[in-house]
Amino acid sequence: MPRISMWKNGKHTSDFKFFDKIIAEQFVVGSTGIHVHKYIGPTEVSGSTDPTQPDILDPTANNIQDILFLENRNRKYDVDIYNIRASYRVTDSDFDLSQFGLFLQSDTLFITFHLNEMYDMIGRKIMAGDVLELPHLKEYHALNDDIPAALRRYYMVQDGSRPAEGYSPTWWPHLWRVKVTPLVDSQEVAGLFDQLGLNGEPRDDSTVDPSDAFMDIMSNNKVVTEINTAVVSQAEKDVPLSGYDTSEFYVAAVGADGKIREPKNARVDDITISSDSTTTTADMTGFSPEKDIAGGAIPGTYLLGDGLAPNGLPVTKGIVFPAAATIGEFVLRIDYLPNRLFRYNGTHWLKVEDSVRVSTSSGVGDTQLSGFQNNTNTSTGNENDSLAGTTAERQALSEILRPKADN
Repeated sequence: MPRISMWKNGKHTSDFKFFDKIIAEQFVVGSTGIHVHKYIGPTEVSGSTDPTQPDILDPTANNIQDILFLENRNRKYDVDIYNIRASYRVTDSDFDLSQFGLFLQSDTLFITFHLNEMYDMIGRKIMAGDVLELPHLKEYHALNDDIPAALRRYYMVQDGSRPAEGYSPTWWPHLWRVKVTPLVDSQEVAGLFDQLGLNGEPRDDSTVDPSDAFMDIMSNNKVVTEINTAVVSQAEKDVPLSGYDTSEFYVAAVGADGKIREPKNARVDDITISSDSTTTTADMTGFSPEKDIAGGAIPGTYLLGDGLAPNGLPVTKGIVFPAAATIGEFVLRIDYLPNRLFRYNGTHWLKVEDSVRVSTSSGVGDTQLSGFQNNTNTSTGNENDSLAGTTAERQALSEILRPKADN
């Protein structure tokens, strides 16, 4: 009489098939339907000159777009949607107080599929990069009544493995469990959003219809953009120009002896002048500060020049100096870049400052924003230089750290 054994030297016996059918039937009876958007590989690339980003002519799930960082940033998804049964434990949105701070523990799900059904339906195991749509989590009652379709819930697969409870007494696995997190609008899934219509079904073409607001509905990108625009507008209102504002400071006129010169105007504590005086008027000006210090005689080190004369004195703008100028007159030459403020000392025009305070968002002028962040300049190296050819002056660290061929 042969010995009873559930293991038959690596063969899928009738016992295994019996267990597998029973398990598959349990998924049919008690599990939920899930739509699988199959990841088929990175987008096609041809003519690449970067050795870390090789050409991809026939994308597959095994291709790697960026070999250096091991990333697939531009992904393609199958236009067909696969409907498969799966189950997971539904939990309440609860807070975890066991760690430092407050953490919401309902954003990660572990979804279990029947292994053989998954093979038959999709042709492979569900892997990282696939997108799962859970129809039973569809939101029919959105706060915004203008939304023309129900809100669908999408999850991105992060990992997959065989669960311990998925093994039968035959020692063969029957289940496949994946770890998923809520899908966010990112570069990786831009192609998937482009090919889906408002009802979540595949589009008839790959073009983006301006009237199809599926991406705006499912993503918070539009709201985030509006928030960012409002923040920038308020920042420009609070800080209209870069650098330091010195217009509110009074600059005393200093004579050749180093002492402060008395202003020509009468002082408010002068008791010899009455309000009905015809010789003293309110528009009389004091001495023009002549000390040549950057920033209109206000000491400083970074972006003080605004093209304004100190103490609110009048400034004449033009592309030439006036023929008849008086001592202490200020002229802003707008044909200079940046504009330059001059003061006439009786014999020649002395430079006071350059108008380097510019809008913090314009990116024009001598600022960190224009000189570094918005720098579009290029540098050209000779043939013996390590940077031979034309190279952009502004480069991301990811570009600088990329290996380059010695030849």
